[in-house]
Amino acid sequence: MGKAQELYRRAKKIIPGGTQLLSKRPEMFLPELWPAYYRRAKGCEVWDLDGKKYIDMSFMGIGSCSIGYADEDVNRAVKRVIDQGNMNTLNAPEEVELADLLIKLHPWSGMVRYARSGGEAMSIAVRIARAATGRDIVFFCGYHGWHDWYLSANLASNKALDGHLLPGLNPRGVNRQLRGTSYPFSYNNIDEFLELTAEHKNKIGAIVLESIRNDKPNRNFLRTIQDTARKIKAVLIVDEITAGFRLNVGGAHLLFGLEPDIAVFAKGMSNGFPMAAVIGKKKIMTVAQETFISSTYWTERIGPAAAIATIRKFQDKKISQHLVMSGKHVQDGWKKIAAKHSLAIEVGGIYPLGHFSFIHKKPLVLKTLFTQLMLEKGFLATTAFYASYSHKELHIHKYLRAVDGAFAVISRAAADKNPGKYLKGPVCHSGFKRLT
Repeated sequence: MGKAQELYRRAKKIIPGGTQLLSKRPEMFLPELWPAYYRRAKGCEVWDLDGKKYIDMSFMGIGSCSIGYADEDVNRAVKRVIDQGNMNTLNAPEEVELADLLIKLHPWSGMVRYARSGGEAMSIAVRIARAATGRDIVFFCGYHGWHDWYLSANLASNKALDGHLLPGLNPRGVNRQLRGTSYPFSYNNIDEFLELTAEHKNKIGAIVLESIRNDKPNRNFLRTIQDTARKIKAVLIVDEITAGFRLNVGGAHLLFGLEPDIAVFAKGMSNGFPMAAVIGKKKIMTVAQETFISSTYWTERIGPAAAIATIRKFQDKKISQHLVMSGKHVQDGWKKIAAKHSLAIEVGGIYPLGHFSFIHKKPLVLKTLFTQLMLEKGFLATTAFYASYSHKELHIHKYLRAVDGAFAVISRAAADKNPGKYLKGPVCHSGFKRLT
């Protein structure tokens, strides 16, 4: 069990849920066996509390460390501002430098506001959109955080039906008066979007969507979203929190010819240091002054310094190209190895954010078994791979060789009437449903 599991058992007694993030709970990976805590990390290597080393071929800090853990260039920039003073009565000049950099990358934009996490940045964007339009209703596609504006879509007229639109996201505690203020639609489903629009068009303040997640966008879909937003004078918000910078330097929406009114960035822009940015057109962003949006720690200095260093390195080292190439290598490997072992899987996601699922009556059992087998071989692994610049060819080669061995065992387990007998602990938990 080790020191990590002992500490996690203690954590669950004094921290609701055990951790601050659903996606980091050990139950999501390998209950009772996952090395829940780390002592240090470098590149794509992680050492747990017992000193055992793993290669992280899973989420790389839940997608926040796209360059790699403890990157020297980013850390150098952060250490410099720590020594100079991270917080002050005066403002950090890096705020202006970062704003200039973001606006240069996104010529359609003109102003920038900051936060320190993706969920709160999305709430800022929605607040600005509602203030600018004077309308309350929000249409959205994809996952956009934990705040009330988003979870209110899961409020039903009958409490027993709460959660049916976005399975896995419980709206308990969200003010029931917010019911009917947010409506989800599915990615690339033009008809569903247009039907919703026809029903609510004069009340829509914002249309929110992730630029890309799993499926490539149908150009007609994105064009329809943009044209409709312009027609009904709703604010178009693109969530680039996860995809941003991975396919190109800047937002993925730049690749698709989509021109939003607001774009939101967070985890992908600062390599593991808390930072988020809401960029937008001047006529929309200036409305932020007409509502109250303010927080002390949005003015600290580490976040902007880390973001500037991260973006500069993305530009200098062509990191986006590396992420695409590495992700494609892994996805192609999954397909080839699964075919070798006659194992039915489905692969999806953009190359830097790839994932696969087992096509089986008990997919969570096989997913748990995969994590168990890969952990035994020295890999933090699940049915997803978030590429980083620290993942080199040697890491990927070793990983795919381990996948080969794991898939051989899983193929036998899949043919067994009781695949659960291969597990050394409980089955992992499932997550929530996405609309992208």
